[in-house]
Amino acid sequence: MPSHPLPMRDGVAPSYLYLPEGDWPDMISFLVARFPDVPEAAWRERMARGDVVDGAGNPLTPSSRFKRGLRMFYYRELEEPETPIPFKEEILHLDEHLVVVDKPHFLPVIPSGRFLHETLLVRLRKTLGEEDLVPIHRLDRETAGVVIFSRNAGSRGTYQSMFQKRVIDKEYEALAPRLHNVQFPFTYRSRMEEGDKFFVMKEVAGEPNSETLIDVIEHRGELTLYRLYPHTGRQHQLRVHLSALGVPIVNDAFYPVALPCKQDDVSQPLQLLARAISFIDPLSGEWREFRSRRTL
Repeated sequence: MPSHPLPMRDGVAPSYLYLPEGDWPDMISFLVARFPDVPEAAWRERMARGDVVDGAGNPLTPSSRFKRGLRMFYYRELEEPETPIPFKEEILHLDEHLVVVDKPHFLPVIPSGRFLHETLLVRLRKTLGEEDLVPIHRLDRETAGVVIFSRNAGSRGTYQSMFQKRVIDKEYEALAPRLHNVQFPFTYRSRMEEGDKFFVMKEVAGEPNSETLIDVIEHRGELTLYRLYPHTGRQHQLRVHLSALGVPIVNDAFYPVALPCKQDDVSQPLQLLARAISFIDPLSGEWREFRSRRTL
């Protein structure tokens, strides 16, 4: 990540991009083509404020020459005000390398789409006053539980490699219908690929590429609280696996059928919780475990 010529603003660090191959007469022509959802007037206003600059901090104007490979920095802004998400995160652990957070349901981890300030990353940057926070793994917006952030660029790669090498243990809990005639615990495997809609996954025939160990914590009438250990990390893996078994997670709006977007409705949280993450610390060699304090 290159250094920022623009400061963090209200918890939001500047975004950047390298200008691609192309032939545009000036910067405003490129920006209008590259970001069709952002009105041209909005870009002109940002440029007039000095909020669009090159890598050296020099302001870019609408008439600035387009130059392939130029590094452009700018602040991401939303055209519509965000609806506050009425749930708070909790910091579980803080040291010189890591920040471990208990994320609530409905809060995205990083800015995307219509979420900017109402994201876990920006909230933490505001709380801690640290621009260099980076999540070293992700949870879906709908999932609550433990998320780990790096606050030290020097050790970041070491901790990120744990997730890449799958040398960490993840424990989840899910509330779903009761699964009958099955001996617990058992391992479920399937081959998962991207579905026909961009935000969902599907199971297909072929060599399995996803694996989950499924156990029972307790039965609650017709529902069961399951303990889940994903041995792989496919997108929506736990949701897809339980749905394929005929017991979709309570309040799952994607599986088995993708329902219309609920927008800002936070009345029915997905009953999925990232309960714990544990690993041997690659720097100290100590066993570390972080557990969510939330319940389903």
